Order: sequence, then structure tokens, then C-alpha cells
Amino acid sequence: MFKPLLRLFFCLLLLSTGVFQLAWGQGPSVIDTPPTAPLTWFIKQNQQMVVRRGAAVMPMDRDVTLANGARISHTTGKVELLTGGSMPLQEGEAMSQNGELVGSQRALQLGLTPAAITVTPGAPAMLTVVSVPVTPAVAPAGAPVAAPASAVAAPPAFTYQPAAPVNGKLKGVVELGASGFNSFIIRVDKQQNWKLEKSDFGNSLVMENLATDDDVRKGLKSYIGQMLDYGVGGKDIHFVVSSGATMAAVTRRIIATLKELGYVVNTVTPEQEGALALKAALPPTFTDKAFVADIGSGNTKISWTQDALPKALDTYGAKYYQKGISDADVARDVTSNARQVPSALRQTCFIIGGVPYELAKINRQGQERYTVLSAPAAYAELPNAKTKAGLTIYKALAETTGCQQFVFDWDANFTIGYLLSLP
Repeated sequence: MFKPLLRLFFCLLLLSTGVFQLAWGQGPSVIDTPPTAPLTWFIKQNQQMVVRRGAAVMPMDRDVTLANGARISHTTGKVELLTGGSMPLQEGEAMSQNGELVGSQRALQLGLTPAAITVTPGAPAMLTVVSVPVTPAVAPAGAPVAAPASAVAAPPAFTYQPAAPVNGKLKGVVELGASGFNSFIIRVDKQQNWKLEKSDFGNSLVMENLATDDDVRKGLKSYIGQMLDYGVGGKDIHFVVSSGATMAAVTRRIIATLKELGYVVNTVTPEQEGALALKAALPPTFTDKAFVADIGSGNTKISWTQDALPKALDTYGAKYYQKGISDADVARDVTSNARQVPSALRQTCFIIGGVPYELAKINRQGQERYTVLSAPAAYAELPNAKTKAGLTIYKALAETTGCQQFVFDWDANFTIGYLLSLP
């Protein structure tokens, strides 16, 4: 019962936008088509997407973005709104240029059934701009209408720009995290102003116990060589094991391998990691009005400044589902920790970590340093179990603190905080 209602609301939301415009084909030229012209339909046929206008049918070879930001994927048939909500087209369903969604039975009546469509090989691309006034559909009287995830408003931009380093020095760090090797090179000056110069993300599968001694040696030598080539001095390359990675039994073997190679390995506790995340992600001008959350694979750190000192707490990480821990238990623990964030600091949360990264990719508009996440309800469909689990943590954070602005920092990482703590 819920899914049909959700799909009905999705259709109403699309129709209520008024006027749709879309472009199809190559090149900058545009042909204006009057409202009486045949509609363009995007149809899920044999688990593939085709586009039809009149009698002409061709494979859908690119995504289509409507004027209101709704986007139809040519590979999956998923309709995504700018706000982050999405709904996949089912086999036989069709969506028109003006946002009308029809089911497979209705498509059959309109002659749009997959069986009636023959794709012409090599059919020319169609370039059309359609301007169609749409009368908002009205739900039947008494019909229950729930606000779905796709109704969440798009978040505003975050325009803060950090100070650039002056006469800065290059420093590098290799992180052994719960999900892989990562490396970062920054330029930092004496005032602790810093800029990310280069980053690399690897995958050692540490938590899955699949990293061999040879993997460690090869991975580290590769990272070290890249840093030296970039201009980082040998004494300015550092190695940090995240608190999440130390929870894995295999990590002891990895640390031993690193030491055999002659490197000093720095391990951190969750509290230390939270304090380092705070140092890297919290801009100085936000010290008295914001806090930091780092949703990692192994654990989540919540940190803030209290009496001029860092305060950090830790709770479950995004891979809690691998341990058979329930969403409810995780939400309760996150809530218990988040309640301790002072109310004066709940205006903004600077959030980092693997799951926030995946959420920020949905919202990012270009190459901005900071991306504001949508409310948790906006992320209705997520690609994997880890991201869904991380969303449980994000939701608990948002509901407990009441924070309305979660800002993802594309450059910050707790290991950069470690570099900033060095003399």
C-alpha cells in the first residue's frame, strides 16, 4: 500500500512544478516545439531505457535533466530529484516530457507497451525543447498523502572560504584506515592555515582480513614514492593508524610490517582521532557555534571545543551491520552521545568520513570545498549496506541535536589534523 502512495505523491510532485523543459541530442542548437507536438516518452523496455517521440524510437544514450532539476538516468531508468529523492521506473512504465508517469497497463493502452516498440538501428538523435503548461494533478478527496523523501528542500550553499597558507611547507601523511590506505599532502604555514595539495585513496580491505604483508609493503612504497616525487621531504612523511583499524586483529600484523620497513607508526584512540578531526575540519571562526562529526567505518567521532580544549566522544561506525548490531541499538548510542553536544554549538555540524562523502556526491554542484547535505530523509535510496548504515547514524545525529546545517568538507581528514598538531 505504501509504495503506490509514494509513487502517486512522486507523480504529483513532478506535475506540480508547472513547466518542464528538456534538451535531447547533440550540439547547442534548439528547436522549439509547440504544445500540440507529440510528447516525448522515456520508457523502461526489457530492462533498458528508450526514448520515443511520435513514431520515432531510439535507445536512450544519455541522461535527461528537466528544468526543475529532476533527472532520468539512461542506464537505470531511475528518476532523481534535485532534492535527493529518487524513484526507479519499473518494466513497461513510461514518463512523459511533462512529468506524467504511467504504469505498464496504461502504457499498453497508449500504445507504449514494450512489445509495440521497435527500435530503429542508427536512428538519428532528436533535439527537442518542449514547453508544456501542466495543470497540477489533484489527489482524490480523502486520499492519504505522506511527505516522501523527495519533498525535502534542497540545502543552500555554504560560502565560507578558509584562509590560504602563506609560504607554507609541504607535509604528507599515510592513513591506515578501517577500509583502506589513504594519503594526503597539504601545504601548511606557521599560522596553521592549510590547503590540500593532493590526495589518494586506496583499498587494503583491512577489516575484511584480506591485506597481506606484500600488500602493505607495495602500498606504502607506492604512497611514499609519490610523495617524494611531489616534493615532500622524507622527514615530513608520517603514518597514522586510525582507531577503527586498530580494532581489527590483522592490524597488529600490519603495524609490525611497517616497523620492519623502518617507519614509526602512530596509533590514535577514538578520542584522539575525534580531537584531530576537530582540528582539521572546524574553521576557527566556528569554534563557538559548531561541532564536528566523523562517520568512519569502524567508529563515529563527535567532537567540539569546550573551555578552549577539544572534547570528543565515540560511538558505532558505519560497518556495525557486519557485527549483527541493530539499527535501533546504534541510534540509541549515537543519541546518547549527541545529547552531550552543547546547545550553543548545534547551529552547524562539519561532517566528514566515508558515508558523508557518498551523500555529498549527490548534492555537490561543482568543485566547491564545502557541500551542505540534505536532511537524512532526502536520501531515500542508497547504493549499499554501509551507506545505509551510515545514514542511520546521520539521522540520529540530526534528530538529537536539531542541527539544520551539516556541512561536508571535501578536503578535511583526521590525519590532516595530525599534521597540523606537529611543530
